[in-house]
Amino acid sequence: MKPLETLKTAIANSFRSKLRTTLTILAIFVGAFTLTITNGLGTGISNYIDSQIAAVGPSNAFTVTKTDVSTSPGSGPQKYDPNTRVLAAGGRPGSTQVALNQSDLDAVAAIPGITAVFPVSRLSPAYIQWDSRDKYQLSVSPLAGAQPQLASGEALDDAGSQPQIILPTSYIAPLGFTGSDQAVGQDVTIGIPDATGTMHTVTARINGVEDNALLGSGGAFANKALTAALADAQSTGAPAATKNTWTAATASFSPTSKKEINDMKSRLSAAGYSAQTLEDRIGTVKTVINGIIGVLDAFAIIALVAAGFGIVNTLLMSVQERTREIGLMKAMGMGSGSVFALFSTEAAFIGLLGSLIGSAAAIGLGTAISGALARGPLSDLAGLQILSFAPAPVAGVILLVMVIAFIAGTLPAWRAARQNPIDSLRYE
Repeated sequence: MKPLETLKTAIANSFRSKLRTTLTILAIFVGAFTLTITNGLGTGISNYIDSQIAAVGPSNAFTVTKTDVSTSPGSGPQKYDPNTRVLAAGGRPGSTQVALNQSDLDAVAAIPGITAVFPVSRLSPAYIQWDSRDKYQLSVSPLAGAQPQLASGEALDDAGSQPQIILPTSYIAPLGFTGSDQAVGQDVTIGIPDATGTMHTVTARINGVEDNALLGSGGAFANKALTAALADAQSTGAPAATKNTWTAATASFSPTSKKEINDMKSRLSAAGYSAQTLEDRIGTVKTVINGIIGVLDAFAIIALVAAGFGIVNTLLMSVQERTREIGLMKAMGMGSGSVFALFSTEAAFIGLLGSLIGSAAAIGLGTAISGALARGPLSDLAGLQILSFAPAPVAGVILLVMVIAFIAGTLPAWRAARQNPIDSLRYE
């Protein structure tokens, strides 16, 4: 029997017992529907996180700090170095952080693969004010190169000399603006105290307004000109030894493979520096999300396995009902392989039908629910589609269901293939 004839016969045989086949397809439908929905949920959340990562910092950069020089448990004290400036402890008890200086920046820049190094200043502005109105507390992201999703305005110009700032949407109404569009282009005053407590003011232009984001920093973003102006004001009156020292640095690198990135980390570690990429920091969030999606997928696969037993039952009953027909086909020259292929194809077709219906229903219902949530409860998170259905994962679900159905059909197909044609023809 030719493959096309096998397929046509298998499809026709699938509906000999319409009720039994329909119930089996419904069982497969439940598993395929659930698996498609959970995959859509994972894709939607992952896509949103990926789109929001730029708001946290550049993806092709390390955050570099000096390796912790605190004494580890069981080790002796570290030798004092008069040329090393230690910052306030901020980690576990007994830990310290060493400040970076210009020689450290030069050393990091000399690492193969690093294209640029920018110091990260720990800025502590006191307030922000517009048009002599109320003052509000302000925090500024210390990382350079962040590209937040904007509700209005434009990205920061790091090459220009004018101090620029991007404000979160939550600041617009309190500062006195009627909307984001009005705020863009306005000058605001930022107050920042120096080492002696004297307040200095820096004027900055609002270049954009950040949209609400799940991974947003909650603070403002400054271009290099504003960062330098705030750092200069903050360091006024500070001892000379504390100037030109930084808590960390941002080291940009060309897009490379994971192995090359790990090699750069190793070289930085050997030079006495700790390096983290944005993926390292966001990786925990993705791991938790993937774990939750994996648990939901497991329940869907359990449902599919249960549906597989339904396929076994359906085809076993079909084999029993068609015993004489199988004997006749084999007596007329059909080989055992062709009989096996016929029943296996029937099982795969039932799996295909159930998975197509389940996936189509999941995509239709999921798209409607996702759209309703985006317009309603999740409208503050611009760009979030909680359920997103990419072609590859959906095709993967359909293929997985067909494989499970095929495996479930091998037992009945094997039983049919090994029947003796004479005994089958005598079957009553």
